[in-house]
Amino acid sequence: MALVELVMPKMGESVMEGTILNWLKKPGDRIQQDESVLEVATDKVDTEFPSPFNGVLKEICANKGDVIQVGAVIALLETESHQISETRPSVHQPVATEQKSVTPPTPIFIEKKVIHSTIPHSNGGSGNRFYSPLVLNIARQENISMSLLETIPGTGKEGRVTKNDIFSFLEDIKSEKKVAASAETVTTKTQERQTQENIYTDSSYVSKPAASYSGNTEIIQMDRMRKMIADRMVESKRISPHVTSFVEADVTNIVYWRNRWKNDFMERESVALTYTPIFIEAVVKAIKDYPMVNISIEDDKIILKKDINIGIAVALPNGNLIVPVIKNADQLNIVGLTKKVNDLAKRARNNKLTADDLTGGTYTVSNVGSFGNLMGTPIIVQPQAAILALGAVVKKPAVIETPQGDTLGIRHMMFLSHSYDHRAIDGSLGGMFVRRVADFMENFDVNRKIFV
Repeated sequence: MALVELVMPKMGESVMEGTILNWLKKPGDRIQQDESVLEVATDKVDTEFPSPFNGVLKEICANKGDVIQVGAVIALLETESHQISETRPSVHQPVATEQKSVTPPTPIFIEKKVIHSTIPHSNGGSGNRFYSPLVLNIARQENISMSLLETIPGTGKEGRVTKNDIFSFLEDIKSEKKVAASAETVTTKTQERQTQENIYTDSSYVSKPAASYSGNTEIIQMDRMRKMIADRMVESKRISPHVTSFVEADVTNIVYWRNRWKNDFMERESVALTYTPIFIEAVVKAIKDYPMVNISIEDDKIILKKDINIGIAVALPNGNLIVPVIKNADQLNIVGLTKKVNDLAKRARNNKLTADDLTGGTYTVSNVGSFGNLMGTPIIVQPQAAILALGAVVKKPAVIETPQGDTLGIRHMMFLSHSYDHRAIDGSLGGMFVRRVADFMENFDVNRKIFV
């Protein structure tokens, strides 16, 4: 028998730590290969981790709710020695080495020689307090000195400052002007609010009345994902001046084409042929014509993305929203796009997405029409610069131009709502782009073959 360490694996680009949501096994339990051991949450996704070996869970080294650095030991597993020799990974590579594809993120097991050894951590600060590389990078970008960083309260394990802590502190600086003249001294939030609102009167202080609720009010605490979504939406509106352009498109040809092929497609591919992949194809074509919407903004620099990675907003059963990404969408045909959309949506609703499924997006599409909405004003997914909302497809009377003259007919129409970051995308580009998407939809070849 051999004792191996289960360590927190790398779960995607820029993910340096994870929070243990729940242990699915307890010490003494026998674990089968590929059986889930625990659930871990990052700022991108909640996911389960499978065991690569058969064995017995001997010891749990991290508790529920702990924030664990990538590479830190979280459990000990007793297993057969031959399993390690047969499947032993390359464990001597640095933990921070990028993994391009993790499906799902596989825990790294290391044969343990000394059971109670201490794992040293490099100190990211000048004192005894640990700072993750991500927190230090944010501090450098925001010109926060180390002495000021050490005054920020930490909510992580052992009082560590997390990414959310530093973002909250930055919000306080910007909204409450909570920094004193000296970088060494930070005024309290109450004092600053009193000064800003001029609520001192002859040295007396009139406090703001606390909110009160009647018996007809139900108070619902936000869950972790809802708080994360709220923070990101507020941050996006703060960062990007949003402008939204609207276009109405005649998608009658697409409706007729889909109706013709959907049964054959289901029979052959065992997945539903929906409108979304057809619309994504039109978006990809328009991005090729107008690549300057496929960008991000860093300070005064515009970063033009060569890859076209389309995020698709998926509503979850609990009412929350998540945006998995179709990587290199321009390299997929309708069949490939349909399978990818169905796969990501299914895994999103079953909580089976990995962190890599949620990274690398360059442009996002949100199908608000699936809820019967005619249009919407979507909020940009940072650090992207634009997002398209697809409205409901509805029948309505429309003017049809023919060689014999104009006539009225019943057409299938929908609205496209294009929100974009006005720092880099002006109304002309934003409007021309969404018009081009509509043109591709309207000129869809109704005689097109789906299988070749």
